[in-house]
Amino acid sequence: MTDTPILRLGTRGSPLALAQAFEVKRLLQEAHSDLKDEESVEIVVIKTTGDKIQDRALSAIGGKGLFTKEIEDGLQDGSIDIAVHSMKDVPTWLPDGLEISTVLEREDPRDALFSSKANSLADLPKGAVVGSASLRRQAQIKAKRPDLEVITFRGSVQTRLRKLEEGQVDATLLAVAGLNRLKQSDLITAALSTEEMLPAPAQGAVGLEVRIGDDRVRAYVDAIHHEPTMQRITAERACLAELDGSCRTPIAALAEIEGDELYLRTMLAATDGSKIFTTERRGPISSAEEMGRSAGRELKEQAGEAFFKTLEDQQS
Repeated sequence: MTDTPILRLGTRGSPLALAQAFEVKRLLQEAHSDLKDEESVEIVVIKTTGDKIQDRALSAIGGKGLFTKEIEDGLQDGSIDIAVHSMKDVPTWLPDGLEISTVLEREDPRDALFSSKANSLADLPKGAVVGSASLRRQAQIKAKRPDLEVITFRGSVQTRLRKLEEGQVDATLLAVAGLNRLKQSDLITAALSTEEMLPAPAQGAVGLEVRIGDDRVRAYVDAIHHEPTMQRITAERACLAELDGSCRTPIAALAEIEGDELYLRTMLAATDGSKIFTTERRGPISSAEEMGRSAGRELKEQAGEAFFKTLEDQQS
């Protein structure tokens, strides 16, 4: 028996976050014989600011870092060895001394519709109420269906589905990846095509953050790294970084590997869906980061300074 854990995984405490952490634990134990004992890998639940504040939109309380800061604090003070994150929650700028060294193979990046009144966004009745905490989803819904009422809708997967069942909204959207990981994909009304709803950058990807230079931990996590996923999210997050994106800005991006090429689609939108800017890139996989940055620069040029000034005014 192991007296003390060899590795400590830091994670949020939601059912989805825990499912992801247990998947990381399983993969590590399968890859390393010295981790076979159940106590060798400990899962440490850390409550983040984003978990504590549930009555306001993320854009109103500071954006993405709300789901990562306290976990990263644990990495820096040595109370955990690995931070397990949903990559779509991770800011593009990491604290000094930390890196995303490893990603798991990406799950389905699409968004899923949940509704008892329609099987698609197009079929929702006029004036229907759609609940979503994501400005990206809100903007794309409003662009396609300006007649719908979209309200801010936060909480865990279970909380949001309960609110839907209680009739607080007529429909809501969640990530297909989360439902798959929770073994609840049978609850999905319809998975939306990426043409209908372009996903968030890195949606469906789980990342492992570690201390730079921690060779002991890197030796463990390197064994479960999925490089094609890293290549895809590198392009998507580079676009996000170029736009200085956070939960305050409706941005979508999806990179797909087609043969020896990377195909990247990106979108920047006004929060009310009144303006949508898009661009695409196709090129060698080795150019993933530059493709993302180039796409971000083009979106910025398309939108113009006045667009970003309007966004700032709406958020102030």
